[in-house]
Amino acid sequence: MTETTERRLELLPAVDVQGGQAVRLVQGEAGSETGYGDPLEAALAWQDAGAEWLHLVDLDAAFGRGDNIEVLRRVAANLDLRIEMSGGIRDDESLERVLTLDPARINLGTAALENPEWTRRVIAEHGDRIAVGLDVRGTTLAARGWTKDGGDLWEVLERLEADGCARYVVTDVTKDGTLRGPNTELLAEVARRTDKPVVASGGISSLEDLAALRELVPAGIEGAIVGKALYAGKFTLAEALDVAGRPSA
Repeated sequence: MTETTERRLELLPAVDVQGGQAVRLVQGEAGSETGYGDPLEAALAWQDAGAEWLHLVDLDAAFGRGDNIEVLRRVAANLDLRIEMSGGIRDDESLERVLTLDPARINLGTAALENPEWTRRVIAEHGDRIAVGLDVRGTTLAARGWTKDGGDLWEVLERLEADGCARYVVTDVTKDGTLRGPNTELLAEVARRTDKPVVASGGISSLEDLAALRELVPAGIEGAIVGKALYAGKFTLAEALDVAGRPSA
């Protein structure tokens, strides 16, 4: 195995869907969105640029105001990417609805904080397909579309470790959508406390940020979700993939 392969950072460009449109929020706040048009067009652009993954979020489901399942189904049906699905997956009904998209991975968020028994069962049933999103302010978790406190990060992580959670997606809520750089200290500390892979989310604004995260790959940082920086033209996905260490052609 080459050093490039060992230190490769997996990139997941994001498409957040609200009211049938691709949008980006600032710090997860409703009303802060910037629109980016058709979600499928956005997703196809990332696929054409070389992405292997898509982080697909149903914001309306996350905020508890309906869902965009038909739009998401159209996106999933027209892509060859692996999809990581997130947003409002809190019970058997919403889980089954998302499973119809045949995603490679499903992120649980609020449910992991509010319904530990259900989360434990879902992890047992679906294994590596389930990741848990840990959305953090300081060391306090955020739930319900980041509108409510969800408990202490380290206590919840300890419980999820005991439940056999296979992967964590860690977001510093204060960084998300702000282009102020990722919270590498938080990410490194989470990675230190688990031997499971950690995906970084929130605040990535530059190729230097991606290079810094790639340095944490040996410590357990597996990948990074990139959203606003791509939409804002801070760098291209092709440039990001090169910095992240994709194999040369």
